[in-house]
Amino acid sequence: MLPDLFPLTVLTPLLDNLTQLDTSAFKPAAIGRHKTQQVIDTIRGDKICWLNKSMSFASTYFDWSEQLRQAVNRYFFLGLFDYETMFAYYEPGAFYKRHVDAFKGQSNRKLTSILYLNPNWQPGDGGELLMYQADETTPFETVEPRFGTMVIFLSERFPHEVLPSHKDRYSLTGWYRINEGIPLD
Repeated sequence: MLPDLFPLTVLTPLLDNLTQLDTSAFKPAAIGRHKTQQVIDTIRGDKICWLNKSMSFASTYFDWSEQLRQAVNRYFFLGLFDYETMFAYYEPGAFYKRHVDAFKGQSNRKLTSILYLNPNWQPGDGGELLMYQADETTPFETVEPRFGTMVIFLSERFPHEVLPSHKDRYSLTGWYRINEGIPLD
């Protein structure tokens, strides 16, 4: 967990621009991929909007993400080649049950990053991220989604969940991928 990773001069305009995106860009979040993809609101209730590098307001974030990719490859030899990211919006009551950030039968997502964009988040606002070790039932870490906090973890190794949020909750969630296990269809 990395609190206050970016200065307010980066975070505030990023949040302002993200929250001003056209609502038609947001879709109910799904589970699965391709033919098995489905929206199941008893598992996941957030809405998402995929970001891309043409969104100039996010250039500082994308530049930082690329620097992290290069550093991780240099020091940990993970072979990360790509980064995909989405803006996630959890309205009050939204949650995401326990899961891992990998698609069944694939192993291309290696590293997950979550940047929280929630100014003035208070205890009791909900929306905490619970992190687990493998089959353990008790979380080893609880992360409040405070403005500017980033969490980075191995995508396939740590099951996690988002508790129900009691107010609007925003985050940028991204995955560093390797060039293996990507379906051709």
